[in-house]
Amino acid sequence: MAWVPPGKDCGACGSASCGQFETLVASGKKAFADCPFYTAGEVSTAGTAAYSGSDALGNHYDFVLTAFPGEPSARKFVVPFRADLVERWDIRPGEIVTGRPAGPGCPVYHALRVLSANPVTGVLECHTVGPLEARKERGNVHDVQAYHVHAFEGIARTITRPPVLGARQRFLPGYCMLDLSHTAVVNMVLKKKGGLHVRLEDIRIQ
Repeated sequence: MAWVPPGKDCGACGSASCGQFETLVASGKKAFADCPFYTAGEVSTAGTAAYSGSDALGNHYDFVLTAFPGEPSARKFVVPFRADLVERWDIRPGEIVTGRPAGPGCPVYHALRVLSANPVTGVLECHTVGPLEARKERGNVHDVQAYHVHAFEGIARTITRPPVLGARQRFLPGYCMLDLSHTAVVNMVLKKKGGLHVRLEDIRIQ
């Protein structure tokens, strides 16, 4: 098997997504070395990064949260520090919201594609997308600057311990650019055809 990009969709290679980067490599317009995560001789499989079970600080995590089949990332539910902006700016599905997940303490600015928007609670259900998506769609981008991460939903890929309903567990969001594990309360575990569907709330980086 040949090396493939990690699926971070970070835009550092100049492509809008890892999928587009692969297409450009195949056409000869890009080289694997244009990806900052490329390591010569490394073998990987698309969408299945190798996880060691320990994050950048040496913390061990129980599972990795990955995307639902056919989706680009795990679903992320966020609330802007000013929740009224969702109604005031009429944020709608398909648009992009940018900001820093300052509630849990993450220093990285994110770009999020909105799946649903609740004007009463201010909760936005989103997919994390690469920063180039925000640059491409300037007219549909809302910069809320800072937000709380209310919840995650996705497929849990067990590393050392499966998710347990009601337990606070340490997990790694798939393709986290900081490689820092998070803790959360497991509020739902459903055995589905695509794997263990989980909902995680009270997200913290610790």
